[in-house]
Amino acid sequence: MFWFHDDLLRLENKIQNLEFNPKLVFYGSSTFTLWDEIETIFEDYNPINLGFGGSTLAACTWFFDRVFKNIKKPESIVIYAGDNDLGDGRHPEETVLFLENLLAKIRAKYGNIKCTCISIKPSIARRHLQESIHYTNACIKSLMHTNENFFYINIFNDLLDEEGNPDEKYFEEDGLHFNAEGYKVLLEALQKKTDIFPEKVLQRI
Repeated sequence: MFWFHDDLLRLENKIQNLEFNPKLVFYGSSTFTLWDEIETIFEDYNPINLGFGGSTLAACTWFFDRVFKNIKKPESIVIYAGDNDLGDGRHPEETVLFLENLLAKIRAKYGNIKCTCISIKPSIARRHLQESIHYTNACIKSLMHTNENFFYINIFNDLLDEEGNPDEKYFEEDGLHFNAEGYKVLLEALQKKTDIFPEKVLQRI
């Protein structure tokens, strides 16, 4: 996984230069990396965006100890990853196993803090994987129901058109990454989770 080296260095430098301990951590793939406004939107909650482009749940698990080495106990971690695992040919069960391992690592380091997993989004570029994505999300949902401080946010259905296909209005030209409308859907889904975020943060969304 040497191709993540530059991104991991970027994250380590970012953490080293922090003037506060993050209460809210966003961890995952480019869906977070490319969300430029994320730290502004949630600024009242001392957030940090630790997304790294192209990452998989496998990579998030593998590099967790390195990335979080100097992060003191946050109040909440929000995870988005998984579509790149499926895109690389991993089976849904294998993908969910990496998430289970990641959650175990979080528990081992920080105890029973709040952990939220956002469903894998459908996308135009990976329409051929839509059934696998749907099944993986069902498995993730079941996993996230095993602990009172685990939360699951479903954005899958909100990104489909009337025919049940990924709606192009939510994606960039590459058919993979969110545009502004796609991030609006994600924000609205997060806004509904009042048990994760304090009221003063939600009022900013």
